[in-house]
Amino acid sequence: MLARQRDQVILRRLREAGTESAQALAALLKVSSATIRRDLERLEREGALARIYGGAFLPQTAGDGAESTESPFDEVVDKDAADKDRVAAAAAALVEDGQAVLLDIGTTTMRIARELRGRPVTVITSSLAVLDALRSDTATNLVLLGGSVRRNFQSLVGPLTQDALGNLKADLLFLSCTGVYHDGSVVDDISSEASVKRAMIAAAREVVLVAPATKFPGSGSLRTCHLGDVDIVVTTAGADESALDRCRQGGGRVIMT
Repeated sequence: MLARQRDQVILRRLREAGTESAQALAALLKVSSATIRRDLERLEREGALARIYGGAFLPQTAGDGAESTESPFDEVVDKDAADKDRVAAAAAALVEDGQAVLLDIGTTTMRIARELRGRPVTVITSSLAVLDALRSDTATNLVLLGGSVRRNFQSLVGPLTQDALGNLKADLLFLSCTGVYHDGSVVDDISSEASVKRAMIAAAREVVLVAPATKFPGSGSLRTCHLGDVDIVVTTAGADESALDRCRQGGGRVIMT
């Protein structure tokens, strides 16, 4: 296979998965680790991808274009604050003392972390905002996943993050999203985050989607899961009832705050 043909396969795989290890790409293309390393180095020089330790991902200026429009965390943290506060309080009430909780990135999950301060629980996260909320709380056992830092949204991503999640099991995952569509698709618009979310789902016994009504339909093109796969949706008045029925039909329940 010619180099440019390999490039097409590599970029297609990164669009699908968000991030991928060099080892997996080498196996996919049936080439040596040295060859895939040279391919990734060349594609990075061309601005087509970004390399991280052990692999690569599509940076915000590459890929499908959606990521370049992401608003910085500090600009959206107070948007719809009252709705997010209600969702966070209802979500935190689901946590029992002694449980291990996965907190996804997001401005709502940061609020859940604040609600959990002083609780004897384990919080596992890829969110630096959650770290900031809990770093001084001696009651909470805080586990920070490794990975490459996405400064724009204060998160950790990449193969190291996903590998860490593969070695963990949590009682609850509080999952964020950028949109929930009429057909029940739960989506994100950042490829490197979508792959971490999928790994979090696989590591959790129960999945709780925290999504105020503004997320229905929201935006995004990368599906992370379906509402039929979600155990609980915590939302606010105005969320699309036909979409929420997808959760109920799958045996889940909806908490309206």
